[in-house]
Amino acid sequence: MSHSPLRKETDCLNCGTTVQGRFCHVCGQENVVPKETFWHMVTHFFYDITHFDSNFFTTVKDLIIRPGFLSKEYMIGKRASYLHPVRMYVFTSAMFFLIFFSFFSPVKKIAVETNKPLDAKQRTDYVITLQDKLKKDTGNKILKSKLALFKDTSRPVTTDDILKNETGGMQISFGNVKYKSIEEYESAQTKLSVSKRDGWFRKRLIKKQIEINNKYQENPDEISKEFGESILHRLPYMLFVSLPLFALILKLVYMRRKQFYFADHGVFTIHFYIFSFLLLLLTFFFGWLNEITGWDLFEILNILLVISLLFYLFKAMRNFYGQSWGKTFLKFLFVAFWSFIMMLVLFILFMFFSAFTL
Repeated sequence: MSHSPLRKETDCLNCGTTVQGRFCHVCGQENVVPKETFWHMVTHFFYDITHFDSNFFTTVKDLIIRPGFLSKEYMIGKRASYLHPVRMYVFTSAMFFLIFFSFFSPVKKIAVETNKPLDAKQRTDYVITLQDKLKKDTGNKILKSKLALFKDTSRPVTTDDILKNETGGMQISFGNVKYKSIEEYESAQTKLSVSKRDGWFRKRLIKKQIEINNKYQENPDEISKEFGESILHRLPYMLFVSLPLFALILKLVYMRRKQFYFADHGVFTIHFYIFSFLLLLLTFFFGWLNEITGWDLFEILNILLVISLLFYLFKAMRNFYGQSWGKTFLKFLFVAFWSFIMMLVLFILFMFFSAFTL
């Protein structure tokens, strides 16, 4: 509602209907004086922002400390005091992925010149870096090989040695592909009997691997970077696709509770996803603190946050669906298991899709 003065006339400026009160009962437009000063514009903007902030923080507070409460309030029609679930999901997911893509990358880029000899200090610094990495990944053969190379002071090293195999030389493999070109593969297939030829799906996989091998044969490490980035940038789509699937799992689990429509399960799912985004942002923050301080405390806190996500889901199901602790726990286990399977299947499908778009 604006704070502009009401018009003396009662005809709606938008649709012409006679207005009784402040708002038109047909189109909803406020019957206020259309001319406003700059100060009115500023104050109107301020009121809108503070109103949004009030709703936002009230919604976040109840979302965090009262699992399942917002979904129940929405279901029974109490909605004006809170942000709409879809609007809040769009806002929180946008903020989450903005921060995620700003600070996280599948491959850390090293800003160094190519083929430039390293001096003794640069070499020593990189040895320390490799040793720190090996503390967290003790079985990494590539890091061990590079560490041995840089410790051998009898051999000169350059910046190319830093960049070489930095990603581990990842390969996308669909089997033992020995063909150098698609033409060679198709020629070999025609020589086989119809019963021994590869099926349609396997043909597509092998042809794609041949294409990838030829594309990245000069720089095999580049495939890790592009493949990882392709998967990460599809995560928002994967999560969006998983929303109705998670709601479907809830629908099947509570199929005997006829008072809950699919949309109700959808609202519950959206609120749970929003909480997950907020929790993951907190884990990123603790992870960042762990990197700059080296304190194991933050790793322990992140483990507790993951456990708290499971507890939150259980508590939200208990409060929203209103069943006993025993029934809720059994259904929680069912939902947790099948949602994990669902996310795993989606991730594999999106991995294949990412590979086919390289």
